Amino acid sequence: MLVRSHWWPVVGCGLVVFMATLDTSIVAVALPVLERDFGVPTAATEWVVLGYLLPLVALTLPAGRWLDRTGPRAALLAAVAGFALASAAAGLAPALGWLVAARLAQGAFAGLLFAVVPLVVVRSVPEGAAGRASALVMTLGPLGAVSGPPLGGLIVEFWGWPWIFYINLPAAALVAAIALAALPPDAPRRPGRDVAGEAALLGGAAAALLVSLSFTASHGPGWLALAPAAVPFLAVWWRTAASRPVRALARTPAAGPIAAVLLNALAISLVEFLAPFYLQRTLGLSALGTAGAILAMPVAMVLGGPVGGVLADRWSAARAAVLGLAVAGAGGLSLVFADAGWRPADLAWRLALIGLGTGLFAGPNFAAIMSGAPAGLQGGAGAAQSLARQLGFALGPALATAVWASADYSAGGLRGAFAVGAVATLAALPACARDFPLRKVRATFLSGK
Repeated sequence: MLVRSHWWPVVGCGLVVFMATLDTSIVAVALPVLERDFGVPTAATEWVVLGYLLPLVALTLPAGRWLDRTGPRAALLAAVAGFALASAAAGLAPALGWLVAARLAQGAFAGLLFAVVPLVVVRSVPEGAAGRASALVMTLGPLGAVSGPPLGGLIVEFWGWPWIFYINLPAAALVAAIALAALPPDAPRRPGRDVAGEAALLGGAAAALLVSLSFTASHGPGWLALAPAAVPFLAVWWRTAASRPVRALARTPAAGPIAAVLLNALAISLVEFLAPFYLQRTLGLSALGTAGAILAMPVAMVLGGPVGGVLADRWSAARAAVLGLAVAGAGGLSLVFADAGWRPADLAWRLALIGLGTGLFAGPNFAAIMSGAPAGLQGGAGAAQSLARQLGFALGPALATAVWASADYSAGGLRGAFAVGAVATLAALPACARDFPLRKVRATFLSGK
């Protein structure tokens, strides 16, 4: 059954994706202030970031599997309400322990939000509009990630760090109102005990991987030695019944575009991490000048998103995604030639190419994922692509640090790290090269299966 107002749920889902993705990166600029206000060591503040990412990674896949068996309306309302309450608790935190606990709750509800959004989007729009709807929502994920640091800096500077959490409250209220007014009622089912067991195993793997990556980015490559501890958790999970939908999904055409999401997210987060160092250390720009140059990427992303949606609807989702990756890859390759003689504009137009390509890619690739997943696996497919994006955002800075540090933080090491990002983008091209007709997306969902 289609919702009564086609585009309002899509707008709400776009706001949800932007809000939840923004919260993965917006706190980064507030960490020094938190360290001062709470009187804690720098290493302790990293748990403000990890506290959000750990439950998000642990719960996104189990939530997607549960959503394959239940309706999305009640799940969306519960997730939005929980995310808002956790955001308020974070803003009111009197101590670091309270803040980390609130971030854990935020991450748990964000995992459910990321899982439910794809289902709402593809069930909301009529045939022929899936590409544009996907582009609107999925462009806002990367946009939230790259907008977090500059937006967080402005909020912390003028309003104070609690407001990086309070800004979620009006957005959550708007999304809840849209869900109540525009989505049809459904009959939700409670998650089974298997969801808790699966989340525990994935949480253990996420803890080993994310602690390793986060501490590698801040304390050096030696922390990468902790990453293999994730393998036993994943091995046990892979042998459980809970992993069967994921194993089935890996054999479908959706698997390639999901891998492309991870590689694209890795590339843009790597570039976003390195660009400020280049602008400030090599070109001597101020923080304000750096923010101005880096804004070229999110602005171009916003411009490219609608174009990608139109191309997906009128041309082909796969072809539009490939075009986007090619444009982003060209921008990434051009960064390999960075040197001290560049001006800020020389970097800005290259960042704009990466942003434009990502905008062209995101929506069509999401449509390709959903059209490549069988009728009973759309919830899992949507959750898998959200998880892939978050892992890519976590991997990018850690990989950039490892490559740059291996060359003693030299200019050559910086160029080498940029090259890794370009290779990651271009490696995603073969995964998106197959044509996925959008009619299959609509036929699957309109069948009510």
